[in-house]
Amino acid sequence: MAAQTGQLDYEDRHVHQVYEEIASHFSATRYKPWPVVDWFLRGLPVGSVGLDIGCGNGKYLTVNKDVFIVASDRSKALVDIASQHQPHSALLADTLNLPHPDSRFDFAISIAVIHHLSTKERRIEAISRILQTLKPPSQKADSGQALIFVWALEQKSSRRGWDKGDNQDVLVPWVLKPDHNTNTEPPKTYHRYYHLYHEGELEDDAKTAGARIVKSGYDRDNWWVIIGRQG
Repeated sequence: MAAQTGQLDYEDRHVHQVYEEIASHFSATRYKPWPVVDWFLRGLPVGSVGLDIGCGNGKYLTVNKDVFIVASDRSKALVDIASQHQPHSALLADTLNLPHPDSRFDFAISIAVIHHLSTKERRIEAISRILQTLKPPSQKADSGQALIFVWALEQKSSRRGWDKGDNQDVLVPWVLKPDHNTNTEPPKTYHRYYHLYHEGELEDDAKTAGARIVKSGYDRDNWWVIIGRQG
C-alpha cells in the first residue's frame, strides 16, 4: 500500500500538477493531428461513438465530423479547453478509473497518455480499462478498436537522442516562459515523467492486458498499436 501511495504521489507531482500549470502553453503547441491518428479517426464508420482518453486540449475531437467522441482527461485545465469543441463532450476522469459503461463504444483513442503511468502494472491496467469500454466481437456488428500511442525509446534521430540501452524512465523538462507583457519573472521549468517504450513492449503489454493486436507501427518517435477485444 505504501508503494502504491508513493507511485500516486510521484505521478501527481510529475504529471498531474505539471499539466495543470502548463495547460494553456501546452495547448498552444498542440494543434495539428498526427497522421496515424487522423487516418484512424477518418476511417471510422459514420455514426460511430467513441472515447478520447487523455484528450489534452481536444485537438482530435474535430477530425471527423461524422463521429461522436466523449473525451476525458485528468487535468481540469485541459478539460476546460477541450470542452470548447462542441458538440463533443469532455469530462474530468482518471485513465484507471473511467466512468464509462463496459462494452458500449465503437472506438477509443489514447494518445501519449499511458507512458505517464509510473509502473508496468499500472500501464497494463490502463490498457485493460480501455479494452473493457469497447464493443466485443460479435456476429451482428463489428467489434470496437482502440488506438494507443506512447513515446518510443528508439529516438536516435530526434533532438532528444534516446536509443536502446538508455534509461526508460525519465523526467522530461517543460520550460514555461512568462507572459512578456505582464510578467518579468524568469522562465520556470517543470519535469514530466515518461516511460519510454522499447520496440515490442507496447504490443506485449497489450497482450498481457487481454488485447488482440490488429495493427502496430512506429511514427514520429512513438510506438502505436490498434487493439481489440479477444473473440
